[in-house]
Amino acid sequence: MLHKTRGIVLKTTLYSESSVIVQVFTEKFGIQSYVINGVKKPKAKISMNMLQPLHLADMVVYHKISTNLQRVSELKPSPIFRSIPYDIVKSSIVIFLNEVLYKSIRQEHTDENLFSFIFNAVSWFDATETADANFHLAFLLKLSRFLGFAPNMESKNDQNYFDLQEGEFKSTPPIHPHYIAKADAVLFISLFTTPFERIYEIKLSNSTRRALLDKILIFYTLHTASFGEIRSHQILEDVLS
Repeated sequence: MLHKTRGIVLKTTLYSESSVIVQVFTEKFGIQSYVINGVKKPKAKISMNMLQPLHLADMVVYHKISTNLQRVSELKPSPIFRSIPYDIVKSSIVIFLNEVLYKSIRQEHTDENLFSFIFNAVSWFDATETADANFHLAFLLKLSRFLGFAPNMESKNDQNYFDLQEGEFKSTPPIHPHYIAKADAVLFISLFTTPFERIYEIKLSNSTRRALLDKILIFYTLHTASFGEIRSHQILEDVLS
């Protein structure tokens, strides 16, 4: 049976000489794997350019509960990216976020709120004229709410440490090393609460941005099963430095 759904491309793997398996986070079915034939042919109906990291698409798919490998009838970019493929900063941020998302999302069921957040955030990032270097930090912190481990923003005057393991402010440093002191913790929470349209107002030095990203990745490692190492981390830092 054919179904219409929107999708977010997460990973493309070679399957044969001219075919690939694409893992897509779909609005209707959660994460699904699709085999797509003939993508490398000159006149391919669905080309490799449409299957790049975090590309957004309208899809018509076959869906069978009894199989783990589905098939695609139609796929077209929607919206068509205007800037991400052509802007080195934006494309580097998207590659990094794609890797984090691939290691964080496990939903093999419908999660429309999570899907809408990612879809709308990526669409906005492509449409905005300037690539704010804080976008990936804000995106990951906002994403944590949909993954179930959003930071607790409540803080008393004497609570000068943010415990990444517990996700809340503490009056004394925890016995483990995974915490942020007050000054950086305030920035951490600001990135979580500030709308994307205003994140340019948060002024960060390159060193502070790197330090916060390290802490955010620790935050994800502590709260996401089998998160592992992020390989695109260093490349992104090089681009933004």
